[in-house]
Amino acid sequence: MKIIKLEQPNCRNCGFVENFLNDNEVEYESIDVMQNTDVAVKYGIMSTPVTILLDDEGKEVKRSNGYNPGELEEMAELLG
Repeated sequence: MKIIKLEQPNCRNCGFVENFLNDNEVEYESIDVMQNTDVAVKYGIMSTPVTILLDDEGKEVKRSNGYNPGELEEMAELLG
């Protein structure tokens, strides 16, 4: 499984999510939806940040919209 964080420049809450994940030593991939519009379309992103936990086949397991520490912590636990 892996976590992807969909973000855009100058997004304050994106920074909060990044700090939370880094502080909790959670590995993740950051994707700028402004530069990767195909990814934004694929996941139906209307605002950022969106943090998604994907299984080994790339299917969505869990999603967190905005900055929600409880949901992010749950994702980190599922990631193992």
